[in-house]
This record gives sequence, structure tokens and C-alpha cells, in this order.
Amino acid sequence: MEKQNRLERLKQLIRVKNEEKDPVLLFVLDKTEDMILNYCNIQKIPEKLEKVMLNMAVDLYRAESLGQEQAEGTVKSITEGDVTVSFASASSVSENLGMTFLKDYTAQLDRYRKLKW
Repeated sequence: MEKQNRLERLKQLIRVKNEEKDPVLLFVLDKTEDMILNYCNIQKIPEKLEKVMLNMAVDLYRAESLGQEQAEGTVKSITEGDVTVSFASASSVSENLGMTFLKDYTAQLDRYRKLKW
């Protein structure tokens, strides 16, 4: 699938209708492609991995809060006396275990992984 088709499909998946976020979305697609190519030690994304790549791109876009100007984190601690509220980083995987990025992708990617000597 060519880059423009990937971009259009990604925009549909995350419900973006204009071209305003195209540079960010292209960055996400490039980063996801690089991660797959590096992990699998291959030169080109196989056709069977296109949907996996798009799914990873959606997760990466959401995990790193790239669609927001300011990322919102979860509440880390609250103190009532003299009111203190601390927020965790929204893009920190270690602090937000719900956003562990690779999920079950390794099982799908391992089929295409080549050994590197």
C-alpha cells in the first residue's frame, strides 16, 4: 500500500477529516513502519502486515497524545489539606500501564521476523 493510501485509511480510523494533522499522521506512519522494519529485520512491509501497521499507528497516535496540543495525564495524587493535585504524564507507558504500546503485536510480527547475524 502506498503512503497516501495509508494516510487516508489512518485518517478514517481516527476520524480526522481535514489535512491539518497530515504532518503528524505521516510522522506516526513513518515511525510505525520503522519500528516494524527494525523489529522484523526486513526491507519492506509485507501486504499481510498493512492492517497491523495501521492498528499500531492508531495506538501510537493515541498513546503519545499526538492529536492533542496538551496531553492530559491521570491523577497521580491528591492532598486535601491546602489542596494539592499531581498528574501523571499521559504519554508515559511506565506510569500508564493501559497504554502499553506493543500489546500483542509481537505475536503477529514474529511471523515475519528474520534472524540477523
